[in-house]
Amino acid sequence: MIARYTRPAMGKIWSDENKYRCWLTVETAASQTLAQFGLVPQAAADAIRDKGSFTVERINEIEAEVRHDVIAFTTTVAEHIGDAEHSRWLHYGLTSTDVVDTAQALQLKEASAILRTGMHALLETLKRRALEFKHTPIIGRTHGVHAEPSTFGLKLLLWYSEMQRNLTRFEAAAEDLRVGKLSGAVGTFGHLKPAHEEAICSQLGLQPVAVATQVVQRDRHAAYIAALAIVCSTLDKIATEIRHLQRTEVREAEEFFSEKQKGSSAMPHKRNPITCEQISGLARVVRANAQTALENIALWHERDISHSSAERVILPDSTILTDYLLAKTENLIAKLLVYPARMLKNLESTGGLVFSGQLLLDLAESGMSREDAYRLVQSHAMNSWKNDLVFRDEVAKVPEITARLSPQKLAHAFDYTRQLANVDAIFARVLG
Repeated sequence: MIARYTRPAMGKIWSDENKYRCWLTVETAASQTLAQFGLVPQAAADAIRDKGSFTVERINEIEAEVRHDVIAFTTTVAEHIGDAEHSRWLHYGLTSTDVVDTAQALQLKEASAILRTGMHALLETLKRRALEFKHTPIIGRTHGVHAEPSTFGLKLLLWYSEMQRNLTRFEAAAEDLRVGKLSGAVGTFGHLKPAHEEAICSQLGLQPVAVATQVVQRDRHAAYIAALAIVCSTLDKIATEIRHLQRTEVREAEEFFSEKQKGSSAMPHKRNPITCEQISGLARVVRANAQTALENIALWHERDISHSSAERVILPDSTILTDYLLAKTENLIAKLLVYPARMLKNLESTGGLVFSGQLLLDLAESGMSREDAYRLVQSHAMNSWKNDLVFRDEVAKVPEITARLSPQKLAHAFDYTRQLANVDAIFARVLG
């Protein structure tokens, strides 16, 4: 996935180079802070800051022998520092996960900034196109069956509103993960003090967790991946709807198809919704990762390592995929081909059947009991549907109806603009 990734900024965050760079950032902040508290010589802290470095190749070489990535890292950094009198203060008072979990928060902070940008870009595109098609009539469907008139702008506005909620959930989850932990092997501050942790986290732009074991508790990570899974489920929802709209029998909208693009090796006429299908397929991966994140919450005693191996997969994959799918969906909506004439044709294709509810209400308003009105309208609706008749014309022949509704009132019952009179009010609710 990463090898073929077309947006390298997110992939770079999860590279070994950047991971170890974040580890070194934490180690440097810790040594400088502890020097201020008088626990580490300032000269040693400065040496760690100025000379501390690494190469991924050397870390891998040492890890192959010691089978411990943090020890391999600290050994490599110590080699670059050189002076044993200075390097011995590296990692002072810390346990491995103090560095790993705190550094991971820095990576997630970087990833969240990119995801936030992607969400805002999609929101802006959805808003722009919703306004563009604000009053473009389309048939609303329930159970896949024609229901009552709507507008294509409302469909886009609904997705916009949902993405607003997604952004709110994401921001909360991202903020909840902007935390560090430097409280030792079982979270008791056996070697440092809470004040030290607070100062180190402040230097890193993080908040200290209130209480921990050896690790930051994984409910935070589960909430974050779940938030991404919900985002991707919304993108799947959008793609699924566009796939339906692109079906030959519907063809109200379709994803962009370039001049040189090919849809099928066997059928030259095909214009397949491949982008939508990619979005729907990859969204499943992020949802599956959310299940793994939930299972990472329960660890043995103060900590086991079962979450760590899984997170090396689900954190990069989920953030990379979400970033990719946000970009794909934003481009999908920006270039979406929309066919208002076909929308209107489909709306009118049932000969006015979709106005049966309005006719029912108009008859009830005229004095007919609701039960009688429903029975009367339904009988003619079913007959028109069964025999492929124009419902609008058929009800105009029924004495029980024409006796109560004038030609003008009957025509008003079949006027879709009447049912769309509150579209502006809905837009005002969402867009203010």
